[in-house]
Amino acid sequence: MTSIPGNSNVRPMQLGEILDGSFSIFRRHFGLFMRLSLVLIAAPAIVGAYFATRALSNPMGAANWVQDHLAATIGLGLVALLIWMVISLLLKAGTIRIISDSYLGNEPTLAAALQLGAERIMPLLVVAICKTLLIFVLYFGAALVVVVAGTVGRMLGMGFLAILLAVIGACWMFAYVLCVYGLTSMVIVLEDLTSAFDAFGRSADLTKESRLKVFFAWLVISIFTSILPYLVVVGPNSAAQIFLSMGWIILGVVLAPILPCALTLLYYDLRVRREAFDLQILSERLGPR
Repeated sequence: MTSIPGNSNVRPMQLGEILDGSFSIFRRHFGLFMRLSLVLIAAPAIVGAYFATRALSNPMGAANWVQDHLAATIGLGLVALLIWMVISLLLKAGTIRIISDSYLGNEPTLAAALQLGAERIMPLLVVAICKTLLIFVLYFGAALVVVVAGTVGRMLGMGFLAILLAVIGACWMFAYVLCVYGLTSMVIVLEDLTSAFDAFGRSADLTKESRLKVFFAWLVISIFTSILPYLVVVGPNSAAQIFLSMGWIILGVVLAPILPCALTLLYYDLRVRREAFDLQILSERLGPR
């Protein structure tokens, strides 16, 4: 029996139990997840749709404005990126709260989810920016390694093989780093830390010897929530393509809570295995709803 929602006998879970528990929580609290998304995304989505419509109705005018106000365009783009990052983190923190209340056997509420997200937004933002910079550095380093490997490989008469091995190595490195730091958000939301940067070390410690489990959980959920929806809505270039793209975006938002569900249950599983974690600790950490 899976040791999730409402079960006080917490025990380690297998990967299949974690995935099953994630979908179970998602189905049980689907309405609450959607209300959380609506509250956080509705206003930015309306504003974005308004400006996108204006730009599409007069593409030449929009292009000229961007060309004449390049600095302002870059600044607005950075602000929009920051706003979207904050919204995504609030959604993630709120989702973690909903899952945790469900794990405790309590009835999750929208107010509690929003409150916890607001309380933890700054350390979440700091860590998210650091992870983005880390990914950028890894991407740049991987691209450099592939170029060097290709050049050396061509000199030795095996250019394709060298590039292939370099790409495989780069993909492995990306996956490894993302698995090592895959639980930073859960650590920030559910633990008391001296500094936001402690989340990196804490995540690395929790995932030690379990990174394949983290990887496969991420892979299965990502296929279900990102790749399959894209395959469903993607089609040939046509007048309906814009509506299909919007459908993909909407479907992605609807399914977005499933990955935090899986990673949060995985976080609890690793704490049970390594630290004899129990529900009383979680209840005291979350406090009153």
